[in-house]
Amino acid sequence: MEDIRMRPSHLALLPDSRFLLVSGRTFRSETEGSWASNAVVFSPSGTPEAEFCVGDDIAALVTDAHGRIWTAHGDEGIYGGHPESGAGLAGWDTQGRISWAPEGRLPDHPLEGCTAATENGQVWLVWYSGSSRGGTFLTRITPSTGDVASYPSPVPAPDGIAVRDNRAVLTRRNHNKRSVELIRAELNGTTWTVTSRRRLRAPGRVVMRCGQGRDGFLWLRAGNTWLRIGA
Repeated sequence: MEDIRMRPSHLALLPDSRFLLVSGRTFRSETEGSWASNAVVFSPSGTPEAEFCVGDDIAALVTDAHGRIWTAHGDEGIYGGHPESGAGLAGWDTQGRISWAPEGRLPDHPLEGCTAATENGQVWLVWYSGSSRGGTFLTRITPSTGDVASYPSPVPAPDGIAVRDNRAVLTRRNHNKRSVELIRAELNGTTWTVTSRRRLRAPGRVVMRCGQGRDGFLWLRAGNTWLRIGA
């Protein structure tokens, strides 16, 4: 697990003050045929408690209040042979067991994950497809009921999102710059409509996988500073 701890690409909180450190990539052993672990659960004191695999080429990751792990994958994972990554979106428990899969309930097949958020008991995974009829979609998953709903995104390929009721805040970074485009939108029935746009000056450089939504607030990493933006 040394490589994962040295090169993590995702950090997320779990219940009871535990946290999850994940590397975006994994590999398959040619001799054993199994996929290498790329996720480690740590205790509040920093002691490793468990390690497992949550798929390959993880573009976006978020955890919910029940400890479930949600991932959106990139094209190298979708077409790379890992069975759960191939669906584009996935849900996992903290033992690395698959707990949710799209099963044909998406409007198109994902090509790349963008970002993710939680909102009370729901999870939002943002992704785009590679087909000619495709685009970027916001998929809302309600684990308690199994309901899945997808909406066309009001902006292409956002890298941050937070949702509260029928409002959302999304960001698009200027890579490696100290600014992002901040977009606010509202859901009217089945359509997300942009209500405002502005350029937000950040205290540090904004890079890939910089945003994660938690119950109505977008946490945006800019250099060594976290910004909290309410939806």
